[in-house]
Amino acid sequence: MTATIDRMPISERVTSPPARLSLTPTGSVPGLLDGAWWPRSRDLSRELPALIDVLDARWGRITRVTVNPTHWPKIPRKVPVAGHTVHVGWFADEQDPHKLILLSYTTGRWDLLVIPPETDAAAAARLMATATTPGGLASASALMTNENTSREARESLDREEEWETEGGHASGAAENPNPNPPGSISSARGR
Repeated sequence: MTATIDRMPISERVTSPPARLSLTPTGSVPGLLDGAWWPRSRDLSRELPALIDVLDARWGRITRVTVNPTHWPKIPRKVPVAGHTVHVGWFADEQDPHKLILLSYTTGRWDLLVIPPETDAAAAARLMATATTPGGLASASALMTNENTSREARESLDREEEWETEGGHASGAAENPNPNPPGSISSARGR
């Protein structure tokens, strides 16, 4: 896997919309994740400023972010954020591909589940709720796998229900109360 380093000048950066973020409650039992982030795109240069702006106010100044390059086509070396610069790094094998790690010199480290931008709102809401469960012991990839498995099961049930409502399922007794229609061999014997 290769990662592209983004060398776009800071003056060309575009402002980003507010971050879609859910965090574990303050003072709760620690878990493997500290929350979930649902970016709008896979452009870290555009997405990180809004996220870090929110987190700086809550957790102290974020100085470094690491990602796994699996889901990020471009990884900037630095991202300008309200009054400071955040350094961005990546680890291909060492870091969960669905996790973002944030570091602060003064207060520590936080791990966020990264919900893919193309995820539908209902699935994102489920993932955000699960990732912010105090004391949660599921990894970011485990949460994504569980959601994908659950989605496939829901889609299978939806297809089955659609099949049955469109006449694909015949329950002999309900559709034909007389198992031996007139003219059949069984009804001829009964005369």
